[in-house]
Amino acid sequence: MIAPPPLQAGDTVAFASPARSIEPHQLDDAAALFERHGFRVRLDPEIFAVHHQFGGNDAHRAAHFNRLLSDPQVKAIVAARGGFGCNRTTDGVDFELLRKNPKWIVGYSDITHFHALIGQKTGLQSLHAPMGKEMGNITAQSEEAMINALTGRFPNYRFITHPLNREGAASGILIGGNLSVLYSLAASGMFPETNGRILFIEDVDEYLYHIDRMMISLKKAGIFSQIAGLVVGAFTDIHDHQVPFGLSIEEIIREHCADFDFPIAFGFEAGHQPQNLCLVMGRQTHLEVEPENDSVLNQAS
Repeated sequence: MIAPPPLQAGDTVAFASPARSIEPHQLDDAAALFERHGFRVRLDPEIFAVHHQFGGNDAHRAAHFNRLLSDPQVKAIVAARGGFGCNRTTDGVDFELLRKNPKWIVGYSDITHFHALIGQKTGLQSLHAPMGKEMGNITAQSEEAMINALTGRFPNYRFITHPLNREGAASGILIGGNLSVLYSLAASGMFPETNGRILFIEDVDEYLYHIDRMMISLKKAGIFSQIAGLVVGAFTDIHDHQVPFGLSIEEIIREHCADFDFPIAFGFEAGHQPQNLCLVMGRQTHLEVEPENDSVLNQAS
């Protein structure tokens, strides 16, 4: 897959609201961040529309996204926030505009819908990274990694080992994102191509039994029989019932991957937390998992 052109000083970064609604003051920190790095920031009035919980109705959100895709001055589109709504937006998005005008699409969580469809419809890479609403709270390392990726310096991470890791090495295109969204994509037949690829997953505000159900469904859908490796990010604000489920997140994932031999790396610092390191979706990635050494996730070469 092809990387969009790297951003240069003075390039325009625009915000979009393909999911939940956003208030203007909630993007102050994000605008300041990109301006601090030498970029122009575009905040169209359309992104502050409100329709129930969404950033405008479905047609409004898609139309604005298409205008940003077709504008040659816009070199990156950053999601203002996630929440819910992208699966109502993407049917109206003209991905051919993105193929003809390659630019970085940035976000995570519900934006997983976009990452999946961008890979399928355009052959372009996209950036799983923090969104506008939270950019005042991300770590310095997360900010640096995102800006580096947008300007063509792709990541090479080392992260600490975990006792439930499964050792091994794999190379392949990186796919994935939010587990709940991926689960819904599998049900609709829109899951990314999996053969020989490395899958990344993260999630937030779910019950342990929900995670179990989703992992079972992905296994039965044949996802795990095809992937080359699995990277597990942050699972934050996870709930249990009064009668405990009995397994941790890591134990649930290992159980449903037990029949396969691909490497598994737990503890990658990406997801719904301040340390949210960016990942380039659709990029060739090398994963190394060793029993006593840091795991390596390299997208730099």
